[in-house]
Amino acid sequence: MHPRLAADRDGLPLLLETVRQHAVGLLKEIPEREVVPSAPLPDPDPLPAQGAGLQAAVDDFAARWEPALSASAGPRYLGFVTGGATPAALAGDWLTATWDQNAMSSLDGAGQHLERETIGWLRTLFGLSEEHHGTFVSGATMSNTVGLAVAREWLGEQRGISPAEHGAGALGSVRVLSGAAHSSVPKGLSMLGLGRKSLVRVPTLPGREAVDLAELEHALAEGESDGRCVVVANAGTVNTVDFDDLRAIAALRERYSFWLHVDAAFGAFAALSPEHAHLVDGLDLADSICVDLHKWLNVPYDSAVQFTRRPDLQTRVFQNAAAYLGPLGDTPDMAHLTPENSRRLRALAAWFTLRAYGRDGHREITERCVDCARALGDAVENAPGLRLLAPVRLNVVCFTLAENPTTERLAALAGQLAAEAFLTPTVLDGVPALRAAFSNWRTTEADARRVAAALHTALRALPTL
Repeated sequence: MHPRLAADRDGLPLLLETVRQHAVGLLKEIPEREVVPSAPLPDPDPLPAQGAGLQAAVDDFAARWEPALSASAGPRYLGFVTGGATPAALAGDWLTATWDQNAMSSLDGAGQHLERETIGWLRTLFGLSEEHHGTFVSGATMSNTVGLAVAREWLGEQRGISPAEHGAGALGSVRVLSGAAHSSVPKGLSMLGLGRKSLVRVPTLPGREAVDLAELEHALAEGESDGRCVVVANAGTVNTVDFDDLRAIAALRERYSFWLHVDAAFGAFAALSPEHAHLVDGLDLADSICVDLHKWLNVPYDSAVQFTRRPDLQTRVFQNAAAYLGPLGDTPDMAHLTPENSRRLRALAAWFTLRAYGRDGHREITERCVDCARALGDAVENAPGLRLLAPVRLNVVCFTLAENPTTERLAALAGQLAAEAFLTPTVLDGVPALRAAFSNWRTTEADARRVAAALHTALRALPTL
């Protein structure tokens, strides 16, 4: 054994304690750390010929890279829709690496059973019936892509062919209808061979990102003769957290044949709040569903779940024939359900946080984030120089400058805020804007007030461009 490796093995208990203390120190600093540091990025070093051991690697990482890393785990990182890692999820993630399970085969099946238990808990959390079967994937992009892959196979089933066997070209042209599809949808369509141009934007309601049902029905009626149709509905759009009327869309299947995929990446968590659960009414009626867990469930990155009512079609797409794998059977191994064969036991972090805090704990996180968004929304509405672009429906505040809202001025505003808060740019109805998304378990209304104060200070310092 290499002497450095042997030394680290023999000294591992003390080394891991050093890493633990270092991590505890970082977590203690996170709330007051610069959200986006001003420290320069380090120049890349060449690969060392001789390793220096774990302790030297920790020291080098702390000296060279940590000063430039953002406080994305902290309470005022409001860009994208980024959760943190609850204490239980962090512990679960550490144990995930410690056990280093590849939950893909029933020949070594404990990891798969744990994942199925966790899927059952998530199904209950979101109010889904047992007809929905789920698997863990890496994020919303992969969740949407898997759902669309199953939809593609369903389209083939309607014509007596299998795109998984004969290729997407056997389907001919396909239409995917959506009011305000997330960017991961055309990306997935590109990967699946259906093409980005198969996505047809259906007009939305005036001043909304929710699809106009009359326009959707008109689009469905136009294509009724060929039946090559998938509808992607939104349960929480990224700009304004708008919701399509899921139950009404599902009811259209009484007159038109289509696959209903619902992108509920973070909007599904509305089901946890009695005040907002009506927003996801009808979610269980979907044929496939995307939910991103490293958003509002607050587990570490690289965790999402996809649900579908047609696991048989899912295995038709993703089955992996090899002598060392088990047969499909009634309960297929995970290797037959997603693009990956090898993957870490992603379910463990989710299992830990659900076991530790239950539905009630995660409901509290959801409702507190909504309260924070409302508080910031009120501050924006009352701030001279700022303008809300949409009502605060759930956990996102979308706003712009009251005068001359150019991309450059908004970038300057975001830059002024960077040490105190991180917000991401967007465009809504042609207007450049900023988004603040609240989904971190650490965030409190005190943080929302702090962001509001920082916004006021940044506005006063904003140059006229």
